[in-house]
Amino acid sequence: MHIGRQPIYDGDRVFGYELLFRSDADARVASARGASATGTIIHNAFAEFGLTSLVGNRRCFINVTREYLTGQLPLPFAPGQVVLEVLENVDVDDEVAAFVVRLAGAGYDIALDDFVVGSDHERLLDVASYVKMDLASSEESVLRPEVARLRGRGLTLVAERVETDEDIAYARDLGFHLLQGYAVGRAQTLSMRTLSLSQTRRLELFGALSATDLDLPSVVSLISADPALALRVLQATNSAQTGLTRRVSSLHEAVTLIGVNRIRQWVSLMVLTEVTGVDDETLLGLVTRARMCHTVTEWMGGPGDSGFVVGLVAGIAELMEEDIHDVVRRLPLDLSIAAAVVEHDGLLGQALDSVLAYEDWSSTPYLSGRRNGLAEAHLAAMVWSNRLVAEQGGASRPARPQRPTR
Repeated sequence: MHIGRQPIYDGDRVFGYELLFRSDADARVASARGASATGTIIHNAFAEFGLTSLVGNRRCFINVTREYLTGQLPLPFAPGQVVLEVLENVDVDDEVAAFVVRLAGAGYDIALDDFVVGSDHERLLDVASYVKMDLASSEESVLRPEVARLRGRGLTLVAERVETDEDIAYARDLGFHLLQGYAVGRAQTLSMRTLSLSQTRRLELFGALSATDLDLPSVVSLISADPALALRVLQATNSAQTGLTRRVSSLHEAVTLIGVNRIRQWVSLMVLTEVTGVDDETLLGLVTRARMCHTVTEWMGGPGDSGFVVGLVAGIAELMEEDIHDVVRRLPLDLSIAAAVVEHDGLLGQALDSVLAYEDWSSTPYLSGRRNGLAEAHLAAMVWSNRLVAEQGGASRPARPQRPTR
């Protein structure tokens, strides 16, 4: 997933950023400004990247198309940090004008993009906060009095296409408040790994299954909502590795025979392999860590199943090379599990710290004197992980007897 970000300057400081759609990581210019591209920007900015990671506490300018300016598509953010840019190719008819007035009344800041004197966008000047003008769009004899007129109405003016030092001086002499263009800051393409809709839903399922109070009907209901995953669970149940003497034909029967905790572990591995695309050996190393967290948590008097989930979630973030806060934000995790993964807080956090310290050959203050016990637990966890992965069909060869790397 990729998104462009171009700075808008107020003197020598960055005032805000305009977000731009990028089709790939090497793109240098924005793609066509359509509803699809706008929707992609909005989804990426608010559902994937997170607005804070993109612009910090600065203003965020986003182009919005007619679909958003008439209420056909909902805006997934509250008024405040975001500035809605009305594109120059949007016809400001009665429907658009009325809805933009409602948006401004609700607290949204409005910007008129590529404003042209005498266009139908004049209808929105009373509710706009920003007007963006292309320096090359008009002669100075037209531009100078227009800038003075708009400043007189209390509008903040943004000079666009500021591409040379001469443009910077010209824009300031005309009276523009803010500058945007190559001369002050080129667009930067930011990239991160994104998930398909099915992967996102399975991560959500993984989070839901981590709840400590799930009963059998709840587990069956959650897995049944994903037919492909339910089929994999049935196939795993009927595999030779489980040792069942008869075939199982229903998910309810599978969960009853195998057990809620075992099924949850299977599903966790199935989700993990799909979302991260790991190979067998990496998967086994990760599951071994999760099993170690299970064991150490029980040593400390806590719930082993929650420790297992903590180990898996921490591993998912590493494999996806994402900030742990962003991963946890997507998952409906139990609060104690989220706190353990993000802040290493509580007993579960201490268990995770202990396992990570063991992997790094470091000492841990929580398990002093149990170094030999940790080594034995690690070996047992490897044996257990080989069996679990084989049961759900994710691995075809045993792991080598070595520590998983971080």
